[in-house]
Amino acid sequence: MTKQGHGTILFTGASAGVKGYPRSSSFAMGKFALRGLAQSLARELHPQNIHIGHFVIDGGIAKENDPRANEKGPDALLDPNAIAETYLQFHRQPRDAWAWEIELRPWVENF
Repeated sequence: MTKQGHGTILFTGASAGVKGYPRSSSFAMGKFALRGLAQSLARELHPQNIHIGHFVIDGGIAKENDPRANEKGPDALLDPNAIAETYLQFHRQPRDAWAWEIELRPWVENF
């Protein structure tokens, strides 16, 4: 990517990379590290026209015929197509308004 002078690298994290939860220290440790890697790479590579993105996925992801969707109600799970659309929008961001991190959650999820 540095030879080409452009590129995009996307990392998928979780809310555990921003806030630790009881009985999840090993998961949190990995997700905190991933977030730190993404932030460091963004600071290093953004000036070289390589867009680095870290996505905090804060909620369950729906799948076809998922019984959890009925239990939790409408819009309680993240739609995988909406997640993919957000990744694509991030990739297409103009350089004068680059983000390095985006959090995605269903509207019913608590912060």
